[in-house]
Amino acid sequence: MFTKILIANRGEIACRIIGTCRRLGIRTVAVYSEADAQARHVRLADEAYCVGPAASRESYLRIESIIDAAKRSGAQAIHPGYGFLSENETFAQACAEAGIVFVGPPVESIRAMGSKSAAKSLMERAKVPLVPGYHGDDQDPALLQKEADRIGYPVLIKASAGGGGKGMRVVNASADFAAALASCQREARASFGDDRVLIEKYLQQPRHIEIQVFADAQGNTISLHERDCSAQRRHQKVVEEAPAPGMSTQQREAMGRAACDAARAVGYVGAGTVEFIAESHHDSGRSDFYFMEMNTRLQVEHPVTEMITGLDLVEWQLRVAAGESLPLTQEQVPLNGHSIEVRVYAEEPEKGFLPSIGKLAYFSAPQTSAHVRLDSGVEQGDEITPHYDPMLAKLIVWDRTREAAIERMLGALAQLRVVGVGHNIAFLSKLIGHPLFREGRVDTGLIEREREALIPPPGELPAEVFEVVALAQLTFERDAASNEPPSPWTIADGWRINGAQSRRLSFASGEQNVQIDVRYAGKGYRIGSEPASVVRLSAQRLRIAIGDRRIDTDALRLGDQLHLFLRERQYVIDVLDPLAHAGESDEAQGGLTAPMPGKIIALLVEPGASIAKGDALLVMEAMKMELTVSAPSAGKLASYLCAVGEQVKEGSALVEITAE
Repeated sequence: MFTKILIANRGEIACRIIGTCRRLGIRTVAVYSEADAQARHVRLADEAYCVGPAASRESYLRIESIIDAAKRSGAQAIHPGYGFLSENETFAQACAEAGIVFVGPPVESIRAMGSKSAAKSLMERAKVPLVPGYHGDDQDPALLQKEADRIGYPVLIKASAGGGGKGMRVVNASADFAAALASCQREARASFGDDRVLIEKYLQQPRHIEIQVFADAQGNTISLHERDCSAQRRHQKVVEEAPAPGMSTQQREAMGRAACDAARAVGYVGAGTVEFIAESHHDSGRSDFYFMEMNTRLQVEHPVTEMITGLDLVEWQLRVAAGESLPLTQEQVPLNGHSIEVRVYAEEPEKGFLPSIGKLAYFSAPQTSAHVRLDSGVEQGDEITPHYDPMLAKLIVWDRTREAAIERMLGALAQLRVVGVGHNIAFLSKLIGHPLFREGRVDTGLIEREREALIPPPGELPAEVFEVVALAQLTFERDAASNEPPSPWTIADGWRINGAQSRRLSFASGEQNVQIDVRYAGKGYRIGSEPASVVRLSAQRLRIAIGDRRIDTDALRLGDQLHLFLRERQYVIDVLDPLAHAGESDEAQGGLTAPMPGKIIALLVEPGASIAKGDALLVMEAMKMELTVSAPSAGKLASYLCAVGEQVKEGSALVEITAE
């Protein structure tokens, strides 16, 4: 076994690998970009080396810098994690030439499966069922358009070297194909350095089911059961579970055999995932499956497989890379209970899942146990930057049945608290609790179809929320006063020579504006006719009493907002100060500003043209994805205030719009 390995990755997967290495007594070497100098994976590793600036292409994708760090540190092997260079045959070859073990499959296997088109052709020769499509080398746009028309719409354009939903577009009509192709190729080129695509018939309600395979150098190949990854948005997985709901033993065995055959066909060694798309027939229970692709690496969702088998897949990777045989045969692989994983992102679902950046002012996770696991690359106080994927953590639960696992996940999500960036926790709770998810009737279009239920418009908040916020605000004021030098002016008990003080506090949530009248009463307060009191239990925890109600809540003040965690919900309330904005002009300027930091990659409308509200005006690249920015109102596009290739900050003026 190795004594020291380098981890050519960042974030939660780097931290995850470090955890296994510590248990096995293996020293770890981290690499980091200048933006990640204080990142959690750097803090956890035994030693670390900077490999370049923030941009991935100048740091985590620089093969020569990573090989140099491995040589300087004396690492015997490199674990690539997932993403970045994990499926890069050039990197695997460079490791071999440097005499460093690549913890992954042979170069030939990566090459065979690295191109989705080549992999489809290989599976076609092996008689594995394929979705109708075009997987050829000729990438002439006119030919691709012709093939899409032949296949019939809707079609799916897919980056040949892609993954993670990058470089992927659904096209519903022939007239939309050219623009979607250009966008897909731009994103593929930026993410993978390869703009080749393939085209497939887009199944209307498919399931995404994948098989975890493992092989050793002695010729043993087994499957570790399946995972259902059908709950997706923008072709990116959001929820994964194992085993797949409704999967019969016969179906599991058939897909497992097909996956192992695919791995053997390319001489596979190590951990890999064979992905299938399945067209479900819920009424009959039958599910026809088609080969989609093979990922020659560990997957983001591998923890659910670990939870139902009790195995450490990273340990298996390291042992196989060191030349050991698989520790189990196919018949010995356990299948115990049910596991669900959700991906917690820094994003704003109500704004089209726009990524969010900022400082994690508060990050509190549920207690981990045999039932609950959290894989995270961040801690409270860390910065979420625009340079990398916005995933904060993976929350994984296990229980004896799927129904129990769902309840376990809902409870764990209620205990996961994030302040400082937008997040998708409430969205995930609604998705896991949705009747169709509970029934196991999940396909890749579920989130989009149920969007209104999963991302409901904000409604009016109950009066109790504002009463609790008012008492929390008074507590923050009292705490702030107690930190000031002793003075009559800093006493915050509301005492007055001619009677108790009354306060009117103003708050807002969306369109809702509320005023709460509070009267000081000795060491407590009165809200209306009810007595009220507050006891601080910890830095964030407050115990509030209003009349005969006792309410425990976490509260945190950040700028002009108060974040309240109450009855398994998070509320973000604006604290209004009537004097704070006095004299500010309400006059709006016509235009458009950057919703987040990013790079301008396309301007879509000629200056001087008339535009309608919602028209696409430009395309930005931010956090490894393309973001189309649309017109906020109708008018004339007077001018662009940015240029293609320009890096813009959040809030930068991008477009000037004038009324017609």
